[in-house]
Amino acid sequence: MSTRVAVVTGSNKGIGLAIVRALCKQFQGDVYLTSRDIGRGQEAVASLTSEGLKPMFQQLDINDLNSITTAAAYFKEKYGGVDVLINNAGIAFKVADTTPFAIEAEVTLKTNFFATRDMLIHFLPLIKPGGRVVNVSSNSGLRALNQCSPALQQRFRIEDITEDELVGLMQQFVDKTKKEEHKKDGWPETAYGVSKLGLTTLSMIQARRLSKERPNDGILLNACCPGWVRTDMAGPKATKSPDEGAVTPVYLALLPPGATGPHGKFVSEKEVQPW
Repeated sequence: MSTRVAVVTGSNKGIGLAIVRALCKQFQGDVYLTSRDIGRGQEAVASLTSEGLKPMFQQLDINDLNSITTAAAYFKEKYGGVDVLINNAGIAFKVADTTPFAIEAEVTLKTNFFATRDMLIHFLPLIKPGGRVVNVSSNSGLRALNQCSPALQQRFRIEDITEDELVGLMQQFVDKTKKEEHKKDGWPETAYGVSKLGLTTLSMIQARRLSKERPNDGILLNACCPGWVRTDMAGPKATKSPDEGAVTPVYLALLPPGATGPHGKFVSEKEVQPW
């Protein structure tokens, strides 16, 4: 039996670090903390090691395609694939940030949607039978969906929306913000919300594809909301600690062997949410 392996993106702090901590305690296998910055990643590994845990480290910047392919090659070579992938890396501008909305939209979607999609393009083929994939999304995505025009809502919710169509819609949002036409074309004024709307929809599309292309492999892929968590992103007033925020992502990562669901769902507080 080869060693099982779990990989968590953007995990040198916040919810990602808490997910690694929980997996080190509960997952039978090697757990990789990853971060863009090697120094910060190694500091985070050292802090968990001082707690008596044994995380491993791999440099991984999801905004750098070369970094993604290097990491993918490493896990394929060393482990023959990946058993658990948690796409946690993401960014959000502060409410008070004065960055022009068009730039905010481009930067936010680049990481939260397009770069996470790049991760999935290169890592989904490595997911082993019985594997688990968790995309850390947000309830803001659902709120953004409900703020879209009825026509846009229908396009996002249609059962057979394709990945190409979704990518086109995400790019359209970015392009429309540059011309300040997004509102009149039915888009909400939230770059973070739209990025997470895209990520949750992408999760549903890719889960359907896995079911069709690898029906006997028992892989479960879901999106989830960790809740409002005290992190650099959400600030000190949030209601949950990072360890509490890790609960739902870790629950989905550790769904027992043979489980048939949830799959292709949006999950919050360990419960499937209507979309």
